[in-house]
Amino acid sequence: MSNTRTRGTVLAAAVAAALFAAGCGDDTATTTAEHPASTSAATSTTGVRTDFNDADVTFLQMMYPHHAQAVEMAQLVPDRTQNPQLRALATQVEQAQAPEMAQITTLLTSFGESAPSAGGHGGHDMPGMMTEAQMSALEAARDAEFDRQWLELMIEHHLGAVDMAKTELAGGVNAESRQLATTIVADQEAEIATMRGMLGQ
Repeated sequence: MSNTRTRGTVLAAAVAAALFAAGCGDDTATTTAEHPASTSAATSTTGVRTDFNDADVTFLQMMYPHHAQAVEMAQLVPDRTQNPQLRALATQVEQAQAPEMAQITTLLTSFGESAPSAGGHGGHDMPGMMTEAQMSALEAARDAEFDRQWLELMIEHHLGAVDMAKTELAGGVNAESRQLATTIVADQEAEIATMRGMLGQ
């Protein structure tokens, strides 16, 4: 099986798990929302929430495929290294980010936006996203070389997520989106510190 097909299968499984955890969103909220410049607790006559702005939508739509790639990277670990610390960290990443993908789907649906796509990220256009070449090299690596590549790539990936989350905190207005951003900053900055320590060992 090709690397591309393998990545697609793994990523599809991760997305399916995230959507299942979310209960596949709220099918009743399908109307496209206007994105007000300021927050409001009101709900429009169509039943779509209005307590969000464009910054919230952009953050969520970008963070979903960003998380999906991190989950894909985490799922490469068990077959490529016996390093117990790295295996535990990969499990931690997957267990944190897959549920957040489900939360993102639910939020976007409640905003009247379509469910996000794991593959619609435009490659490495977002901060920290890995290229196809980087992912292929990571898939081909094993043991200590895999550990090094994975840690270096995931640090960059996390730094990108933190930047995106801080942009949301600077411009977003939705309370749930901002709380998600706050959690991402705290969790991923802590994991960055852990990974830098592992690289220095």
